[in-house]
Amino acid sequence: MNRNLDLLLTAIAPAIWGSTYLVTTQLLPAGYPLTVAMLRALPAGLLLLVIVRRLPRGIWWLKTLALGALNFSVFWWLLFISAYRLPGGVAATVGAVQPLIVIVLARLLLGSPIRGLSIVAAIAGIGGVALLILTPNATLDPIGIAAGIAGAFSMAAGTVLSRRWRPDVSPLTFTAWQLTAGGMLLLPVALLLEPPLPHLTGANILGFAYLGLIGAALTYILWFRGLSRLEPSMVSPLGFLSPTTAVILGWVVLGQQLSTMQMFGIVIVLGSVWLSQRAQQAPSTKKSAPARHPATAPRG
Repeated sequence: MNRNLDLLLTAIAPAIWGSTYLVTTQLLPAGYPLTVAMLRALPAGLLLLVIVRRLPRGIWWLKTLALGALNFSVFWWLLFISAYRLPGGVAATVGAVQPLIVIVLARLLLGSPIRGLSIVAAIAGIGGVALLILTPNATLDPIGIAAGIAGAFSMAAGTVLSRRWRPDVSPLTFTAWQLTAGGMLLLPVALLLEPPLPHLTGANILGFAYLGLIGAALTYILWFRGLSRLEPSMVSPLGFLSPTTAVILGWVVLGQQLSTMQMFGIVIVLGSVWLSQRAQQAPSTKKSAPARHPATAPRG
């Protein structure tokens, strides 16, 4: 029951991330991807730091910078390159390879077994995402494809290392460290490569507040909490919920058409998420009791 609750709470994060496209396009000024990414991470991270009043120590400064770069700075930078050079459907489908990369990295860095059912579930999830948002006339750009794959690798590495490197702090503190590090790394790049923001409207401020407080602070607290309790191979497939939420919100809020193929894609995505959890949970019934409590495991 505790594992199911952990999965449910963790799944809230990618479900909320699915609203990012709607909020960005409807509430934020266009043409400032790096600035938006920085303002999504840095203010939220600093706010959480004020709350927790605890900074990294020793080697955790370097580990936090590495995780902040992988989970936020590098990932969001490559994500925007992919999004600008590829149609949205292609970019999202390329990014959906992340669970497959997580399976391989978890094997290499954590010694986690590779289960055939997990591979099947990940491939099914990619297919479901493709049905959700891929259009027949989509064009392919080599740089965009490379950026999408590299971005998926960055987030996958951040996901696995967030499990491997678990400091003896709360998920709130761990989130504060990573968001601040990611935002600080994005700050000079945004200042150098993008012009200043125009005068912000009330809608712009509302959008930034939502992305920072809800889309970053709250969701990543839940995400890192999940990674501290669950295997990365269980957490990563939950990311398929993000494009699913985006399509549903586009249908409900923006009045976009929802085709039969997209509805079929939603069913496949949800089925792949369920299958991935079954693949991870089935062997756990044979393990001894202490293995069911990841919080007691030694921390790296």
